[in-house]
Amino acid sequence: MRTPLTDLLGISHPLVGFNRSPGVVAEVTNAGGLGVLAATAYTPEELDAQLTWIEQQVDGRPYGVDLLVPEKVAAGDPADLIASLRAQIPAEHHAFVADLLDKYGIPALGDATLAAGGARDEIMASINSDGADALLEVVFSHPIALIANALGTPPPHLVTQAKKADMVVASLVGQAKHAVRQIEAGVDVLVAQGTEAGGHTGTIATTVLTPEIVDLAGDMPVLAAGGIASGRQMAAALALGAAGVWCGSVWLSSNEDITPPAVKEKFLAASSADTLRSPLRTGKPARQLRSSYHDEWEQPGSPSPLPMPLQPMLVNDAWNRIDAAAAEGNEGARALESFFIGQVVGSFGQLRPAREIAAEMIASCERRLAELGALVSAESTTAR
Repeated sequence: MRTPLTDLLGISHPLVGFNRSPGVVAEVTNAGGLGVLAATAYTPEELDAQLTWIEQQVDGRPYGVDLLVPEKVAAGDPADLIASLRAQIPAEHHAFVADLLDKYGIPALGDATLAAGGARDEIMASINSDGADALLEVVFSHPIALIANALGTPPPHLVTQAKKADMVVASLVGQAKHAVRQIEAGVDVLVAQGTEAGGHTGTIATTVLTPEIVDLAGDMPVLAAGGIASGRQMAAALALGAAGVWCGSVWLSSNEDITPPAVKEKFLAASSADTLRSPLRTGKPARQLRSSYHDEWEQPGSPSPLPMPLQPMLVNDAWNRIDAAAAEGNEGARALESFFIGQVVGSFGQLRPAREIAAEMIASCERRLAELGALVSAESTTAR
C-alpha cells in the first residue's frame, strides 16, 4: 500500500505501532510499518539503551518515539522539584490510598522495588516542556525517523531541532481546534485520536474526528487512531481519508508487550464495554480497563483526583505493589489490576507475536480494500 505517509517515512505499509515495549516497536518496523516507542516511560539512560537495542534489531529501517509533553501541569520548585510536588499532595489522598491497599490486602514492597518507584517519581516530576529536554537530547542522538508529541502543542525547540535533524514531527489531536494549533506550530503529521483509543484521549469518536482533521490538514498526512485493531478497521480509516493508522491498544495482546501477565489475563476476558475514561492514574482523562480500583475512588466521600503529575506521584507506589501482588496470585490485587487500553480490548482472543498481528492487519486491510473496489466496479458495470 502506498500513501503520503509511506512516501514521507519510507515504509512499506501505512501502519504505525505505538508501545512502551522495544520488542513491539522493532517487530512493527520489521513488518514494514513504523514502530514508535513511548519514550516518557524511561529515564534518559534507559531510553538511550532501548533505542540502541531497537536499532540493532531493525537494521536501518525507520522507527520513531513519542513524548508526553502536556501544556498544563502542576508546578513545583525547580530547585527541589520532587519534594515540592510531593508537598502538594494532601494527607487525605495519602490516607485514602493506604486504606485502599490495606482493604484489598496488598503487601508492602521490598527496598529494590521502592527504589525503582523513586525513579518513576523523577520521570513523573519531569513531565513538562523543560523536563523533556533530557529525553530530547537522547532522541536527537539517534537516527529517529519520527517524533510525536502528545497532550498539547510541541515546544518550539522540539520542532526546530527535529527539522534540523530531518525528523518528521507528529502530534496527537482530539478536536479540530487542537489540529489548528498543531499546524501553526509546524508539525508534519496529525494523528486524529478518537475517544475509543487507550490512554489519554478526548470524547469525539474516530469516525467523526478523522474526516474533520483530514479536511483541515490539506496536503498534510493524517493518521487515524482509536478503535483500530484489525484490517477492516484499518481499511475504514483509509476510506475516511487518513493516510495511515496509529495503533496502540492492539499490541497489548502481543507476546512482546511488557504489560504484566495478570493484566493481560484481564484484557483477554474483557469486553469492549469494560473500559472508561478516567484521570485516576495520571491526573488527565485516559481510557483504561475498569476495575475495583476505579469503583473505590468513585465511592461517596472519596477524594478527587489530583492534576498531573501529582496523581501519578500519589499512586505509582500503589500500582507497583498491586502489580507485584497480582503476579503472586493475590486476589485483592487481581481485582484492582488495570492498565491503559482502548475499546478494542473486546476483540482480544489470544496473545500472539507482534509481527503476526501486524502482518494480519496489513493483509486483511488489502483484502478489504480490494473487496470494496470490486463492489464499486460491479455497481458501475450494472449502471452502464
